[in-house]
Amino acid sequence: MRTKFHKNLDELKQQLLVMADLVERAIDLVIAAYGNGDKTLCEEVLQGEPAINRMEREIDQLALDLLATEQPMAIDLRFIISVIRINADLERVGDQAVNIANRIREISTKEHHRLEVDIAKLGSLSSAMVRRALQSFIDADAVLAYSVLTMDDEVDQINADAFTALGAQIGDHPQLTMQALNALIITRNFERIGDHATNIAEDVIFWVQGADVRHNMLRT
Repeated sequence: MRTKFHKNLDELKQQLLVMADLVERAIDLVIAAYGNGDKTLCEEVLQGEPAINRMEREIDQLALDLLATEQPMAIDLRFIISVIRINADLERVGDQAVNIANRIREISTKEHHRLEVDIAKLGSLSSAMVRRALQSFIDADAVLAYSVLTMDDEVDQINADAFTALGAQIGDHPQLTMQALNALIITRNFERIGDHATNIAEDVIFWVQGADVRHNMLRT
């Protein structure tokens, strides 16, 4: 029976990784779309959202079934709880990608002026955080997960700088207001992706070490 239980745990992990691939793909698409203004990439993100939502429900059900029927303890219980949390964060990352795709479509319909914000760098950093957090989950590597937490400050700073710079640009060039507002929404969504990556890393630490490092508790 325990062999079957651990087989089911492996299946739960694999299903989460399938969902993670879909989410990472969505992030890659919006980064590329912002870089080249390709609206077809945005449409691909929008069309992929139902699959992410469906997988979230399926993974939650599988995890809840394991909790109800197996009554796991210790590290196995922490693993299932972490999967449920990570699953929710991945779905929200998918939502952020959809939000970004919609803003890119809006920008691409209007004349595009240079803005004083490095959205490409912000997107790259946010994506790297997600990939590293997921790799720490694959490897059960708490040290790698901790490294994700240290990346969040840079993402937050770029987002804050963007808010200041774009606000000033709106004041100096009112005709750029809509483009700048869309850019602000994009930067905010990339910053939120970084936050979700941080959450995933914290859940990996909880699973592997049994330590709650949320809200800067017990961080090293």
